[in-house]
Amino acid sequence: MPTPRSLGRLAATLAGVALLTSTLTAQARELSVSTVLSDAFPWGQAAQQWADLVEERSGGELTLRVYPNAQLVSGDQTREFSAMRSGLIDLAVGSTINWSPQVPALNLFSLPFLLPDEAAVDAVTGGEAGEMIFSAIEDKGVVPLGWGENGFRQLSNSSGDIDAPADLEGLKIRVVGSPLFQDTFSALGANPTQMSWADAKPALTTGAVDGQENPLSVFDVARIDQVGQAHLTLWNYMNDPLVFASNRQVWESLSEEQRTLLRETAVEAGAWEIAKSRSEQADRLAAIRERGVSVTELSEAQHQAFVDATRSVHDDWVPRIGEEIVEAARRDIDAP
Repeated sequence: MPTPRSLGRLAATLAGVALLTSTLTAQARELSVSTVLSDAFPWGQAAQQWADLVEERSGGELTLRVYPNAQLVSGDQTREFSAMRSGLIDLAVGSTINWSPQVPALNLFSLPFLLPDEAAVDAVTGGEAGEMIFSAIEDKGVVPLGWGENGFRQLSNSSGDIDAPADLEGLKIRVVGSPLFQDTFSALGANPTQMSWADAKPALTTGAVDGQENPLSVFDVARIDQVGQAHLTLWNYMNDPLVFASNRQVWESLSEEQRTLLRETAVEAGAWEIAKSRSEQADRLAAIRERGVSVTELSEAQHQAFVDATRSVHDDWVPRIGEEIVEAARRDIDAP
């Protein structure tokens, strides 16, 4: 039969366990992660992979809750960076396009036809220019942690095949909220119409706009062919890297171990997503063709015509982006 002393020790032990459990629970922390697309898309899968890695390796001490479809900014993807900088969002896996109005250096990736292929993208994000861009992001109060990729953006429309700048004349093309996109499509003779992705599909359905530009993954998963987009041109006119990042105050509130964990898992999730996304491109294109979409692949001469038609965009935008960053990117691309 337990003695009063042993009962006292048991009670003390239980109280200690309860206190320890309470302390561990209090230390557990959940951070919000914003993305524009859900985990039906590689972009959203990147955020979920990050969350899974963090939870697994922190033992539940640190968890990430993913909020897809730009929920934390009421669907307005162009507000995501500002919301993270102000502390309304803890973390994000965001598009360089959507963040470019607040970080001009990010417009580098949207310069038409600057990046010829995936090797060039990797050279820039992993090179001198990539470091300069991360510094520019950090100067704005956000801590960049790693790269992902939404991919090269292709052009679709409901009117006909496009293989020359003249084919774009007068077409209403949905673009994201970046002035550089407005200038690029204006230079090609189109009528660029800015709207969020949430508004894009309804506009395509009603014919309020004639076309749009997005990576193959978005065209495929969102079934853009079902809203009249029966013509697709593969022109790789710009690439849309993703950035894993943290609000600065959140970052500074974390322990050194948590920061290391968050950065390492961001880099790992980004590399996983880039490889996955690229490996799926051929199958996506085959599926799109099988659904009856007319796919146009440009010859070298046809591609050059688009390059020539958009040279004025480079003239106007290189000074805004920063000539040093653009020159660094060109060195990265040309490096053996």
